[in-house]
Amino acid sequence: MNEKAIKRMRIKIIKIAMLSLFLVMLFIGFTINLVSIISSHRVVSDVLDRIIENDGEMIFTERRVEYGSDGFLTITDVFSPQYKHYSRYFVATYVDGEVFAIDTAFDSNIDTDEATYYADRVKNRHKKFGRVGMYYYKFATLSDGRNVGVFLDCTSEIVQLGRLIYFSTVICVLGLMLTYVLASYFSRHFVKQEIENSGRQREFITNASHELKTPLAVIRANTELLEMTEGENEWTKSTLKQVDHMDGLIKNLVMIAKAEEKADRSGLVDVNVSQAVEEAVSNFDAMAKTDGITLVRAIEPDVHMLIEEGRMRQLAGLLMDNAMKYCDEHGTVTASLVSLRKGKQVRLEVSNHYAEGSCVDCNKFFDRFYRADESHEQKTKKEGYGIGLSMAESICKQYGGGIRAFWKDGVITFSCTLSSGL
Repeated sequence: MNEKAIKRMRIKIIKIAMLSLFLVMLFIGFTINLVSIISSHRVVSDVLDRIIENDGEMIFTERRVEYGSDGFLTITDVFSPQYKHYSRYFVATYVDGEVFAIDTAFDSNIDTDEATYYADRVKNRHKKFGRVGMYYYKFATLSDGRNVGVFLDCTSEIVQLGRLIYFSTVICVLGLMLTYVLASYFSRHFVKQEIENSGRQREFITNASHELKTPLAVIRANTELLEMTEGENEWTKSTLKQVDHMDGLIKNLVMIAKAEEKADRSGLVDVNVSQAVEEAVSNFDAMAKTDGITLVRAIEPDVHMLIEEGRMRQLAGLLMDNAMKYCDEHGTVTASLVSLRKGKQVRLEVSNHYAEGSCVDCNKFFDRFYRADESHEQKTKKEGYGIGLSMAESICKQYGGGIRAFWKDGVITFSCTLSSGL
């Protein structure tokens, strides 16, 4: 994993942490406010019921709260109705659905006109219990037969609920901000260590490749000398074959290490990627003819992008090599190139017939040294290192894009996107 990929992972982790915290705090805040609203409605409804039971007069004895030995309220005391905060209310009498009389004797803060306004606003409501302005109301029929609406002044309760919602929102926002700062600070230190480890791994691959070149060269020279003095045999041929295989593997590992480095902006030039892809595909014409494979081109002409020279040719070559290697007998390999987003991106797709792909997990194709079908590879008698697609993925990520594989109707497709001018 290169430095850019590690930083992207860090951003994803921060986003996931922020989203998780937001959902948890949203649940807690919603639950607390919902319980407070339900509890408040229960108390208000109980007060209104008592007023109605007393024919519009507030005649009841306030329940005295008993504290426990530890000085704390019990759960019953916490949610029990308390009435000392509710002392102002007025009663509206309705006749044939219209306001007939207003009694404001128990509410000195409201005049008859304002009380009539509130009573008139709710006369056609179907709910017997609700809220209008700073008043909660309840409709009922008193013992004397009057249809009334009792309006209880709940300004204090509504203001408290508003404060609770406001402060819970502010605390949630501040908590998210603090979490973002802390997550960014600590993750930066963790990521720094991972970036250093990634750099050391690439350095190790590069150094190891140079160290291995000398013994491989000695083995090759000694083997060729044996062939000159004693003649060629199956053992010397096998040794030279393995030396060639190791040499190719080392070169590919070095290429992966370089591909995982940051793109060299100084090396970016305007490249005709259409021509580069066409050249890469043309290199497989002879192989396609020999193997009986149909090679199809769908390359948009004169597509240009800023990229390190040779990268697009290398990417197309890797995909074409994989397609030719695993294409079904007498199948078709198709290479296409299109320009996207007004030339800001290019998409390269290479597909081939692969009937056995329905049983293969396409996500594993980009794992290093992974081979989807060993028996199929042996049948084709074409060797590989199992790292070509991993190299293609590194190139795509290096240039701000990505690669994906999908199988449909007997055809497997590798689709790459690259951004121009990082």
